[in-house]
Amino acid sequence: QVQLVESGGGLVQAGGSLRLSCAASGRTFTSYSLGWFRQAPGKEREFVAAISWSHNAYYADSVKGRFTISRDNSKNTVYLLMNSLKAEDTAVYYCGTAVATAQGMAQYYGMDYWGKGTLVTVSS
Repeated sequence: QVQLVESGGGLVQAGGSLRLSCAASGRTFTSYSLGWFRQAPGKEREFVAAISWSHNAYYADSVKGRFTISRDNSKNTVYLLMNSLKAEDTAVYYCGTAVATAQGMAQYYGMDYWGKGTLVTVSS
């Protein structure tokens, strides 16, 4: 059974930083991309960042230069380091897997599994 478990969310002041983690289990994730998406209250889920098995990363314009995605293939874990957080970054953050490139994940291509999410709240 495939499971994705996010952690690291919480309350932070604007300008602060958080690092999210997502541990994947239940199968080998060779050739899969891992990514982060978020959903703010009253809004649709949106792409944040993704990274391929070979560590090619792709970001949404809204987070480029502030967020960094990385993965540890030996641990089947993907991370999202979020710096210079803004109130508009407040959302539930979900990780997901896809049989696609990192750029393809931005279009939701090949999505197969999702985690349950972790809440990030940025106070202004």
